[in-house]
Amino acid sequence: MDANDYFWKTKKRPPKTKPRTRPLPKATEKYLEAEETLFQELEEYRIGYRRKFQFESTKNWRFDFYIVKLNLLIEIAGSPWSVGHGGKKIANAFNKYGLAEELGYRVVRLEPHQIKSRYAIDWVQGLLERLEDGADQTISADGSN
Repeated sequence: MDANDYFWKTKKRPPKTKPRTRPLPKATEKYLEAEETLFQELEEYRIGYRRKFQFESTKNWRFDFYIVKLNLLIEIAGSPWSVGHGGKKIANAFNKYGLAEELGYRVVRLEPHQIKSRYAIDWVQGLLERLEDGADQTISADGSN
């Protein structure tokens, strides 16, 4: 039965065979360069990491890098996994960041220019040095040490 006959007999449109999901957005050129730069720097300094880290298997949420020793999740702005414009995407990002922090991860979002200027790798190395020197010397939120 063709679609027209089906409609006139049932007053319904036939189900669409094409899936409604859209493909993931493409990564920007700045993002790709920044990701490659950070990858090379992490390899050069032998910092333990994982790429395209997914902390919850039921969600399609990924972070670009996971620094194992620091329990640090790094997201580079402009990646296909980072949030774009629009209310739904921003709300989804807050859920993603919030859940990661509830699970004990530290989340940081970096811009490509921060990676190219070596700010990111210097910052990560500083955190690792503080960790190796002893306890983290930061002040807790409640004011007690």
